[in-house]
Amino acid sequence: MFRGATNISLDAKGRLAIPTRFRDLLSVHCDGQLVITIETEERCLLIYPLPEWEEAQSKLNALPSLNPDARRLQRLLIGHADDVQLDGNGRILISQILRDYARLDRKTVLIGQAERFELWSEDNWNKRLESYLPEQPGELSEETKNFPL
Repeated sequence: MFRGATNISLDAKGRLAIPTRFRDLLSVHCDGQLVITIETEERCLLIYPLPEWEEAQSKLNALPSLNPDARRLQRLLIGHADDVQLDGNGRILISQILRDYARLDRKTVLIGQAERFELWSEDNWNKRLESYLPEQPGELSEETKNFPL
């Protein structure tokens, strides 16, 4: 559903304009209703269409509540979840607490991840991207080398 990387600027109020190529799809699929939460392993945000978020939240709620790792995930992901709505200009407002967590400033990168998006500060994304790319060709793991494309 969502693919590609797009450089986007946040405005001074913390609004992010969703790329035009995704707006119609989001309007039809979820009536522009999205949920933003934190990524627990990286300093970025996850942006879900509401139906995909509801499915993810159901899975989180089904985790054993006495398991400390499960409670950690529930507290972090559900506790930081923020419902947002595309406005008439195709923008969403990202709360200050979420912007602070992901260290977002004006320059951001929106990464399509099939059923959701990741939102990164441009600096953090460039550092992460650099760490993902091998220094020399052939430095990929055997599993990755054998993955058919």
